[in-house]
Formats: sequence, C-alpha cells, structure tokens
Amino acid sequence: MTRAGSAKDYNIAVIGAGVLGAWTAYHLQRSGARTALIDAHGPGNSRSSSGDESRIIRMGYGADEIYTRSAVRSLELWKQLFAAIAEPLFIQTGVLWLAHAGDPYPVQTIETLQRVGVRYEQLTISELSERFPQFQLEGVAWGLFEPDSGALLARRAVQAVVRDAIRCGVEYFQEAVVSPDDARQVDEVVTVSGRRISAEKFVFACGPWLPKIFPRLLGERIHPTRQEVFYFGAPGGDGRFRAPAMPIWIDFNEEAYGLPDLDGRGVKIAIDRHGPPFDPDNGDRVASSEGLSEARACLARRLPSLKDAPLLESRVCQYENTSNGDFLIDRHPDFENVWLVGGGSGHGFKHGPAVAEYVAARIEGSDKGIEPRFSLESKKSTRERAVY
Repeated sequence: MTRAGSAKDYNIAVIGAGVLGAWTAYHLQRSGARTALIDAHGPGNSRSSSGDESRIIRMGYGADEIYTRSAVRSLELWKQLFAAIAEPLFIQTGVLWLAHAGDPYPVQTIETLQRVGVRYEQLTISELSERFPQFQLEGVAWGLFEPDSGALLARRAVQAVVRDAIRCGVEYFQEAVVSPDDARQVDEVVTVSGRRISAEKFVFACGPWLPKIFPRLLGERIHPTRQEVFYFGAPGGDGRFRAPAMPIWIDFNEEAYGLPDLDGRGVKIAIDRHGPPFDPDNGDRVASSEGLSEARACLARRLPSLKDAPLLESRVCQYENTSNGDFLIDRHPDFENVWLVGGGSGHGFKHGPAVAEYVAARIEGSDKGIEPRFSLESKKSTRERAVY
C-alpha cells in the first residue's frame, strides 16, 4: 500500500471504531496505508459491543484450535500495546473452567492447549476447594485453570487503541455513515452530516450495525441480541473476591461466567445465552428483573457469600451473532473494494489484534492462511451456535 499517486482522500477508510475496526485501522496505518477511522458514537461508547468495562481473554475454545491460536497471538499484541503506552489494561487474573462430568468441551480444550503449547493446570475438586474456597462446587467434577489468561479493561482498551492509531497517523471522524448505493465499487462514503470521505478501499467493521447498513445481504446473517451483565458489591476489605484470590470463572454447562472485582466496580456476573433480538440504536438498555433474578441465583449457587450482595450497576449490551459463532471477514460480493468484518458473536473482543492482521493480509492480496470459516458463503440464516 502506498500513498503516492492516489486521487482519493485515503487508501482505506474503516467504518466502526469498536475493537475490530480500531485494531484494523491501527494495523493498516502502521503497514503504510493512509487510513481513516469513522464511528457514529465514539470508541468504547455505551451502545457498542466493545463498551463495557471488562472482557475475558482466555485461550480455551474446546477443539477450535483456530480460535486458541488467535487468542494467543492477540494477547501478545494487546500486551505489546499496553507496554508501549504504559497503560496496564490487561489484568492477569487467570481463567478457571468449572468442568462437569461427561462434558467433552474442557477435555477437548486441554488437548488443544497441549498442541498449541498454552500453560494450564488440571485441578481436582479438593485442589479447587483449597485454592478457591469462595466457590461452591456443587455439580463440578474438576477444574481447568489457565494461569496466564485474564481480563481486558474493554472500554479503556478500545479507546487506547484509537488514541495510538491517531498518534500513528490515522484520521478519526465521529460521523454516522449512510449505506452505500448499489455499484460495483464504492468511491466514497457519505455521512448523515453531509461529509464525503473518499478512499480506495473500505472496511465496514460496524458490529451490530452491519445488518442495518447492508440489510439485504446481512439482515438474515447477523443477528444482534440483547445481553445483560450485573455487578455486585463484595463486603469492604474482603479480598476473596478480588484478583489474584479470585480468578475469572466459566461454568460452561450452566451458561454462566463471572469476573472478580476489578477497579472497585464489583463482581461481574453474566449469563452467556443469546437474548432476544435487539436494536443497537433504539433498544431499551435497562436490565430486566428476570435477568437480575437469574444472575442472583447464579451468584448464590457459585459464590454463596455474595448471595445478598447489593447490585452496584447493570448494563445491557449486545452480541452480533453469525449463524454458528464464526467471524465474518470477507469481501462484499457486490462491491469489489469493500470488506465486511464482524460477527463477534459474544466472544470476539479478545481477538481484535489477530483479526486486524488477518484483514490487512486479505486487503493486501495475500492468499496465505485464508480461513473458509470466516467467509460470507459460510454464514447461514438459521442459527446453530457452535463457537463459544
């Protein structure tokens, strides 16, 4: 990519400053492309899928080695960025999988971690009880612990990526983009304010807004769903619910996960199950009483000392789900210079740096390492969640 000889404002314009778009713009600029980054509400905003306080970065993905390798690479790049900007936005809490008898997922995870060379510990019930006494382990058969994994401080991390991208030369615009007209090639995007931004190539990394911008193509392929998270207050001075005493934990069978108290915001609890359809622009972001009741039940079951803990805050965000949970990273079939990047499906945040490398390689024309699972063709209209 070169700036010389181009009549366009930019070599590449990236629409969407969530984690995938921010890292893509950052990586493209550092690769030599003159890059614009455009977002309607700003990086880490409360409507975005990247906007909550924290996100898990873990290496375990069952038999899905592609995502384990992506997470390993991404953690390396996250750490490099945070070291360069002197902001400690990764917290190495460790990630604890609470494994149930007969569940193949943690067994497959161990096999994958062994192949990739990721450190882990397999813990018996007695070892779990001794190391993590704050947990109630009813129904748990054993534990899988990833000591090097942890939490990304999501909102602040995305904002940090965008700040450093701007420092590297990316030009940022807080504008809402209008859907492109039908054509073989897009020469420019137009914003609702009337600004025109021309580029040779465009990357649409708009998360839950992708099906709104491309309704005919993606309206039945990407499904935004309403997701609720809750933060509960631990007793003052009680270190059992802060890292490193308490790790991030995942109960795959019960579709629940939790994070320790980070930055004094409280113990985070969420149910990792697809909620009802959700509009990222106009959806009601007040958590439901039903969701709170389920989160409290989960808290009482796994962390009984917190069963009466006060609710400190709640958030409503969204997943943008593909048919099975695989990412969408492909060229638009009707626009030869437009790329579609999204479908985080509730697990995409951690992968931002690796996705950016993949996108840049595709834009630069490399055929090496193309993953058919990320293709538009592989995305169906019926939902059969397979990647978590």
